[in-house]
Amino acid sequence: MTSAVTDLKARANRLRELHNMDMLVLPNVWDAASATVVAEAGFPAAATASNAIAAMLGYRDGEGAPWQEMFAAAGRVARAVSVPTTVDAEAGYGMQPSEMVQRLLDIGAVGCNLEDTDHKSSRLADSGAHAEWLAGVRSAADAAGVPIVINARVDTFLPGNGVPEADRVPEAVRRGRLYFEAGADCVYPIGVSQKDDIAALVDELPGPINANPNDQLDLAALRRLGVVRVSYGPRFYRTAIANFTTAIRELLP
Repeated sequence: MTSAVTDLKARANRLRELHNMDMLVLPNVWDAASATVVAEAGFPAAATASNAIAAMLGYRDGEGAPWQEMFAAAGRVARAVSVPTTVDAEAGYGMQPSEMVQRLLDIGAVGCNLEDTDHKSSRLADSGAHAEWLAGVRSAADAAGVPIVINARVDTFLPGNGVPEADRVPEAVRRGRLYFEAGADCVYPIGVSQKDDIAALVDELPGPINANPNDQLDLAALRRLGVVRVSYGPRFYRTAIANFTTAIRELLP
């Protein structure tokens, strides 16, 4: 095993350990500068946000940007910090599992978000096929000797995917169980905003849950509900752009 692989393995193991300790809070970043701010503040890992990176590069979210540009930006994040980096790799850009793992390792990443939206149809991907693909990623990571942390995003709560509101929790549970069985380390039901829904998911899924804070559910509330991982998506990028916009407009006569 080369020294590079040994280092990546250590980072991956550290990222996995963070899911078994206190709540892992990830203020998502979009470039080397924002990643440095997060790491220097004391956060134990860096996580990219695809929405923010795509916007920074001038593309729409949802695999609108070429994967080469997205991975290049994520690689600059990984190189800028000494903490483990996990990459929002959207729906995988059509890559085979072995290629996905190799691309992540090439840029120094040891974790990934992988969502179950099919961006060609803008609908949910077939859950069985997606679970099989996730299992392939798990197997490829094992073969590479680096236990990449897979955060499997479940998109049933996104209204554009056509799941009726009453079916969102049970469908998220069904998909989440499949993804855990496939080797995911964490399941991320994005878009959940109600306390009872989060409580049901934490209770019914056999592994760590990633959630997003909102006006009704702050970090303390999510911790009480048993959420293990918290992320912010493009929130801080949008705040930075809004502040920049305000400052620039104040320069106008």
